[in-house]
Amino acid sequence: MEAAVPARAQGYVACVALLAVLCVLPLHATRTPWWALALLAALYAACEHAVRRRFGGTFYPVLLAGAFLLPPAAAALVPLPAALLAHVEHRPVLPRRVWRAAQPVLAVWAAAQVHWALGGRDAVVAHAFPYALVPAGAAVLAFCVVLTALDGGVLVAAERVPARRAWRGLLSRSLAPVAVHGLAGLMMAVLWRSRYGPVAALLVLLPMCVSCWVFAQYHRERAAHQATIRALVQAVDIKDGYTRGHSERVGRASVLIARELGLDDERVEVLRFAGILHDVGKLGVPTRLLRKDGPLTPEERRIIELHPEYGHEMVRGISFLGEARAAILHHHERLDGSGYPYGLAGGQIPECARVVAVADAFDAMTSTRSYSRARPVEAAVRELERCAGTHFDPRMVTALVRALRRHGWHPAVTADDAPHTVPAQQRAAGRRSGAHR
Repeated sequence: MEAAVPARAQGYVACVALLAVLCVLPLHATRTPWWALALLAALYAACEHAVRRRFGGTFYPVLLAGAFLLPPAAAALVPLPAALLAHVEHRPVLPRRVWRAAQPVLAVWAAAQVHWALGGRDAVVAHAFPYALVPAGAAVLAFCVVLTALDGGVLVAAERVPARRAWRGLLSRSLAPVAVHGLAGLMMAVLWRSRYGPVAALLVLLPMCVSCWVFAQYHRERAAHQATIRALVQAVDIKDGYTRGHSERVGRASVLIARELGLDDERVEVLRFAGILHDVGKLGVPTRLLRKDGPLTPEERRIIELHPEYGHEMVRGISFLGEARAAILHHHERLDGSGYPYGLAGGQIPECARVVAVADAFDAMTSTRSYSRARPVEAAVRELERCAGTHFDPRMVTALVRALRRHGWHPAVTADDAPHTVPAQQRAAGRRSGAHR
């Protein structure tokens, strides 16, 4: 249905398409090697089809090689066959197909213009290294700038994203991968102009295809990890509705603390997993105990306090979780040794567990639930600081406070607004400490 694309988005696409046509018009006045244009266009169409179908994503080396080898108006034609022949999944087809064609046409034209203006064509022909890297780098930058500018514009026009947010981070995220593709494109262009000819240039694509395959495998593995975690969290949320949404927010708070501590990206990701899965052991606790209306007996309390061990057993075989498994096991330990399941104290408690313990307590205090009202963030911070050194690691508390000042926090409701009877486990936890769940 045409209505699926807003009128102003259709107008935006039409303007971009008109600019693309204007870029191609000078073609008749250029000395274009038509066989080279046809070969590059066919090669790009084949590569784009294979990469999208098998790996996902885009494949720019051939496009950028065209920008380094052909006049701008001719280089702009290289992406056209691939865009016009590609399958369009969503309706309406016409504006989406026009957009897919016009955007790379403008980006390649801009890259070729910059490359030729800086003498890149002569540098490629003469194999003038490292000078050839300068115009090639400028061309890659122009290519990225045009792509991201157009992407941000379509977000504003089609999805009504505020202009101040539409372009945020687009250029920085795309520059590094496109730079790698640009280097491969430059190698193709240099070999194309060498005595070995176009056949040698095609060899550059082999390692790029291998790289795409490795990258796709990484993303598939990552997607599988995320699916595993989502399934476990959903199972906990279904069993214990009082903590719905709590796990995701504990993961977010754990990330804030980890980044404030200066941990590397890999450990930050592991701590996010730890926060999200910290209560997965509730799957092993009988539902009647989680939702019991009356007071817990000592035996029932002991069973509930086994949930960290249940959680650790459930994730023991999930290798990608790494030290998150220790956080799941020890996130209820306390610095003074009064926690559970093992009564560890001080440095005996793994660092990741000390991070999750603070994140867990903070979200528990700042979330509105059917059995308790949320505390203001400032009050929750005061409670954490009061318990720092006894229940919580002061370094983790300080890191969270600094992160909250920088990023803020948005408390949320984690259960239905209708009144419910408070489960015994929650009342008991509340009596023990305002911050100790």
